[in-house]
Amino acid sequence: MSAKKSAQKLAGQKVRVDLEFDNAQLLGPLFGEYDQNLVAIENRLGVYIAARGNKISIEGDAESAARARDVLKGLYNRIAQGQEIDSGAVEAIIAMSAEPVLDGLIHREVAEPPKVMIRTRKKTIVPRSVTQTRYMEALARDELIFALGPAGTGKTYLAVAQAVHQLITGSVDRLILSRPAVEAGERLGFLPGDMREKVDPYLRPLYDALYDMLPIEQVERRIANGEIEIAPIAFMRGRTLADAFVILDEAQNTTAAQMKMFLTRFGENSRMVVCGDPKQIDLPGEGVSGLADAVSRLEGLESIATIRFGTGDVVRHPIVGRIVEAYEGAG
Repeated sequence: MSAKKSAQKLAGQKVRVDLEFDNAQLLGPLFGEYDQNLVAIENRLGVYIAARGNKISIEGDAESAARARDVLKGLYNRIAQGQEIDSGAVEAIIAMSAEPVLDGLIHREVAEPPKVMIRTRKKTIVPRSVTQTRYMEALARDELIFALGPAGTGKTYLAVAQAVHQLITGSVDRLILSRPAVEAGERLGFLPGDMREKVDPYLRPLYDALYDMLPIEQVERRIANGEIEIAPIAFMRGRTLADAFVILDEAQNTTAAQMKMFLTRFGENSRMVVCGDPKQIDLPGEGVSGLADAVSRLEGLESIATIRFGTGDVVRHPIVGRIVEAYEGAG
């Protein structure tokens, strides 16, 4: 019998895998309200899970039972570290358990406590996909990072988390968040109100991420004293951004000239993260996206990382991933 046929036969065999957890008090959050976490694992992996006290048995084909075991161990370890587990975390760990296995590396990442994390005032953030793991490592290591991929993959959220971490630990003095104010070239004059009132709606996702990392009063105080600045990309012209963590969001909607201007603001002891989805360009006419142009010129240079997310890395509600896949499949 060939190795391929042997693997297929093994995958189809029904097995039982037993688990025992030390701390019974953690089983409530592990199982979820009305056992919703166990039900999600059963439905996604096609297994049957039975719990008696602090012992769990998993029945299913060999591969699925092993994945369910790794998922439960991963969730348990995260709860033991004081992390909250929601449906998104369950879905993310299930997705990670499906990654190709190289000497068991991915399954160990799922089952063991994560080796990379970001601590902020309000929460500790751990990766929810293998690509997020690589991204978080790059955020801690490289000076310029391009994060490319669809909505919901955590590109901007994790960049803001790393920026807040470095601000509160004193690694940088300022946090600067920017994006094109509107898709059609920042034409703001027709909007009512002063400049902040004009641009704030377009920068709201950046505020939302900040409020998730820091208490609201701290965000407002740091904005007032200049430690945190949120502004459209046009406001970056003519500046040198030293001792700062700088994030450019929705970068696919910059022109090549805007991107060159932004990147050349780089100063001493600074870090830049450029986030965008190359498939969602809203520039008018036939203009070349500054994001695509910059990546084509700079990818592979020293201290510059390029992280590409796919639909499998979407970590919002599971339906978001299916929506993204449906639209991408439709061309």
